[in-house]
Amino acid sequence: MGMKARCSGWYNTSLVFVVLGFEKGATGMASIPIYVGLDYHTKAVQVCVEDGSGQVLLNSRCPNWGPTIIGSVEGLGPAYEVAGCAIEVCCGAADLGDELIREAGWSVDLAHPGYVSRMKQSPDKHDWGDARLLADLERVGYVPRVWLAPQEIRELRRLIRYRQYQVQQRRDTKLKIGALLRDHRISGRIESRPWTRPWLAWLKSVPLPAQSRWVMDHLMADLDRLNRDIRETEAHLEHVTANDSLVIHLRALSGVGPVTSWILRAEVGWFHRFRSGKQLSRFCGLSPRNVSSGERQADAGLVKAGNAQLRSVLIESAHRLIRYDKRWSELALKMLRAGKPKSMVAAAVANRWVRWMFHQVKDTQQVA
Repeated sequence: MGMKARCSGWYNTSLVFVVLGFEKGATGMASIPIYVGLDYHTKAVQVCVEDGSGQVLLNSRCPNWGPTIIGSVEGLGPAYEVAGCAIEVCCGAADLGDELIREAGWSVDLAHPGYVSRMKQSPDKHDWGDARLLADLERVGYVPRVWLAPQEIRELRRLIRYRQYQVQQRRDTKLKIGALLRDHRISGRIESRPWTRPWLAWLKSVPLPAQSRWVMDHLMADLDRLNRDIRETEAHLEHVTANDSLVIHLRALSGVGPVTSWILRAEVGWFHRFRSGKQLSRFCGLSPRNVSSGERQADAGLVKAGNAQLRSVLIESAHRLIRYDKRWSELALKMLRAGKPKSMVAAAVANRWVRWMFHQVKDTQQVA
């Protein structure tokens, strides 16, 4: 009877711990799970901590420094154990998340700011409420998660986006040169194509008023500099990704050049984090957006949530595939004969090609 009573007492105590959400810690003592929400700012972070029932244990502001944030949570006592932490995506949030994972072993989720804002129950905005909302979402498991890319992928993204910034500057410079020629009603119709070496040589000899010539010379100097800078950035990207197995595999596919492979590697990161090609295509912004309601079934163009640069480079790849690859050119021709607009055909080819590509490269991953 004594043995039965002892076993019964042990079982009841364990049941109480399970019901209350307590867990066994590394020391064998019961630990209380808590959930942390961090409202990130450059100089300070609002830290909110909730227990499993939603009671706020802490909601205070502390300096934006990993050890300080960890210390403020651990100051609640050794009985508490962080079961999850949520940070809204912003500049610097990924690095802070990495630091909390590395230094404290926390489970950190990055939250999509657009979806989080729609979950607010009040039009008022303040750090106290934002941090509590993040802690609440983490507690109930409703955080709209964003992938926390490894540092190597984030660094590659910085290179890719810097190159995009340079390309945009070059495009703006070309537009200014074209506008200056139109101002003086110079058509520039010569035998060579625009922006080729013969065309640029002709541009240097075009008669212009003194001040316009001064501006033109400086714009052309800017264009030369930007071309050199872009070549230098691309050479650096070539060096950085030289041993990346995924980039090598992507470049072996029809229609994929160096820039497309770099952007796919940087923006998608790990292909195996997607369950299907359809999910990857939607991430790339190539899936049609559904606006069906009741009896009405309709699409409303492409989804707008994807990365614009990634979507544009994939549609450019689709144009190349339509021109040079028999399989995709036949698909495009079939759609054109059915009366589909050319822009819709290019997007549809890009959509189907991404789904096909997913199955070609999902198992070829170099862990960053």
